[in-house]
Amino acid sequence: MPELPEVETVRRGLEHTVVGRTVARVEVRHDRAVRRHVPGVGDFEAALRGRTILAARRRGKFLWLPLDSGDALVAHLGMSGQLVALAADVPDGPHLRVRISFTDGGPELRFVDQRTFGGMQVDPGGAELPHPLRHIGLDPFDPRFDDKVFTQALRARRTGLKRAMLDQGLVSGIGNMYADEALWRAKLHYDRPTASLTTGQVKALLAGVRGVMTEALAAGGTTFDGLYVNVNGQSGYFEVSLDAYGREGEPCRRCGTAIVREPFMNRSSFFCPYCQKRPRQAR
Repeated sequence: MPELPEVETVRRGLEHTVVGRTVARVEVRHDRAVRRHVPGVGDFEAALRGRTILAARRRGKFLWLPLDSGDALVAHLGMSGQLVALAADVPDGPHLRVRISFTDGGPELRFVDQRTFGGMQVDPGGAELPHPLRHIGLDPFDPRFDDKVFTQALRARRTGLKRAMLDQGLVSGIGNMYADEALWRAKLHYDRPTASLTTGQVKALLAGVRGVMTEALAAGGTTFDGLYVNVNGQSGYFEVSLDAYGREGEPCRRCGTAIVREPFMNRSSFFCPYCQKRPRQAR
């Protein structure tokens, strides 16, 4: 699933390609793509027609486009969603779900989603902050993110560290891959009890999160299976810089010990068993 660097890359692309443009026509090609828009397909299309897009914003893994109506077009890419800007004469691909064309006749905005786990909706009155996003925590790059408050909230949890990192209500934008990368940088095991963390360890963790995501953003994000692309249809190149995730059996870049993969919440965790010591409390 695209995480903060990938979604931020898409947001920046949308800022350059659709902001300031007025919607002429909306075509929903698959109802599941707008399943979260409760009033239905017709209302979704009508709410966008004639509206001008004012900005491109993000919270965690969600994107939204404030409209001049005061509403917001909200999008989540899910596992395989793509928002791409394409000329009208470019043939439709097999997984086109929503097409948005504009009055200026320029590139269309197309929502493409192979697995249909992503989706779009129009949130009435949600231009400033859509209602479906108000339960989501701030991400570590938000100017309002308070490291001390986060440290207290994290240590107050009674769970494993990685579970807490993936809790989008605590901190948004971190997914499985970048959690493993940040934990490797901070030399912390994924199952470390949150209550046992020192202030210094949380500081190192946040430095790891910010560091790896900043580098990933500079590389356009990470693409493993070709499903993530930016608005121009280009893949990200950060995969070659990963230190832990996806490197089972390969030597740790720090100590040379083979990277280990273990099952974790129907996913996997990758870590160095020497640099990231398993806590005694872990099973």
